[in-house]
Amino acid sequence: MLARPARAVTTERTLIMNSPHTVAPATGTLGVLTVGLGAVATTLIAGVELAKRGQGLPIGSMTQMGTIRLGKRTDNRSPLVKDFVPLARLEDIVWGAWDVFPDDAYVAASRAGVLEQGKHLESISEALRDIRPMTAAFERKYARNLTGEHTKGDISKRDMLNAIRADINRFRDEKKVDRLVMIWCASTEIFIEPGPQHMTLESFNAAIDANDEMISPAMLYAYASILENVPFANGAPNLAVDTPALRQLATDMNVPISGKDFKTGQTLMKTVLAPMLKARQLGLAGWYSTNILGNRDGEVLDAPENFKTKEESKLGVLEDILEPSKNPDLYGNVFHKVSINYYPPRGDNKEGWDNIDIFGWLNYPMQIKVDFLCRDSILAAPLALDLVLYSDLAQRAGLGGIQEWLSFYYKSPQVAPGLYPEHDLFIQLTKLKNTLRWIMGEDQITHLGREYYDEG
Repeated sequence: MLARPARAVTTERTLIMNSPHTVAPATGTLGVLTVGLGAVATTLIAGVELAKRGQGLPIGSMTQMGTIRLGKRTDNRSPLVKDFVPLARLEDIVWGAWDVFPDDAYVAASRAGVLEQGKHLESISEALRDIRPMTAAFERKYARNLTGEHTKGDISKRDMLNAIRADINRFRDEKKVDRLVMIWCASTEIFIEPGPQHMTLESFNAAIDANDEMISPAMLYAYASILENVPFANGAPNLAVDTPALRQLATDMNVPISGKDFKTGQTLMKTVLAPMLKARQLGLAGWYSTNILGNRDGEVLDAPENFKTKEESKLGVLEDILEPSKNPDLYGNVFHKVSINYYPPRGDNKEGWDNIDIFGWLNYPMQIKVDFLCRDSILAAPLALDLVLYSDLAQRAGLGGIQEWLSFYYKSPQVAPGLYPEHDLFIQLTKLKNTLRWIMGEDQITHLGREYYDEG
């Protein structure tokens, strides 16, 4: 009989690598520039302004309401995230925006119809009216169902880029902010495949000077943001900061970037349910997903060329989670269909309906049906807030380039070249919280927990 090797005591806490030695304090004001001042941006702004005044709770925001466990379970250390890491205070946020419509944030929020006028907008109307959008860098060919005229006009892409940079610096000077973060809250642009124009900074700049259609406004915002040392988060699925040229520039300049596409409704449910199927080795025959929504996003996505961008973002989740090449008997023949239908009566109240055909022991079929009647911007606003605050934290911690630890918030997480994205919501959450522990010099948690049984 073979003797068992001596066991090393493995703790539940494993420090994997050295953390940053210092994180610059969140002193002064943080300017937040939203590309777009529609339903998502105004819901974010109004919610933060209400929370500042004690008139509302930032429900759904990890940075404001979440806790983080430190040490062993027996240590009973679970502070609020905002008490553990040095995040910017809500009171220190100053807002700026671009939009194709000239409406101030109060009018824009009223038109969006997400928040109740009397209950949530009137008490902060003065603060909202003070937020007036800058003219948008916009070309209608990238979102043909948008008809706004509050734009920089018919100018070259180089002039458009320079105008965005001028806006950033003017805002920085006029508002006297100490730091900035830019977040894309605008509509989805048409689908663009990465091409030679996006591979290097040289080819990217040449394409800008040639007014190449492969360079969209979103890419210009992202480029301007990086050049001005401003972290950039992409809340839509269109190609932007994930182009190879801009990804490398962000790494070289040590500017935090992340994306893409806020994970709010139907895809959020997929990143919960699909890992459950895989964990229990249950098979999947088909997953039919349909959405109805009536906000500006729905109107833009009613154009097939814009829906294609969203479809690509939504379709990739299941394959990456289920890994059909490794589990062909369970996931080798899945029919996955996604549709989005513009239905104006719903406004911002999106309905995501899923029919999921699964099979179990001896191939016996079963079904799961999900009808998620959600509020799109109510779910997106806290994500946007967390991304702003964590992007600012990353910059103060010296973490430039891709912030994969923020995958938790995205449908199509941006990762280093050669890596597959991790879509499992709970793995993403573990990665995020372990990154916070690492930043602050705390041990990371592996959940092995053998010390509770091996010690003594």
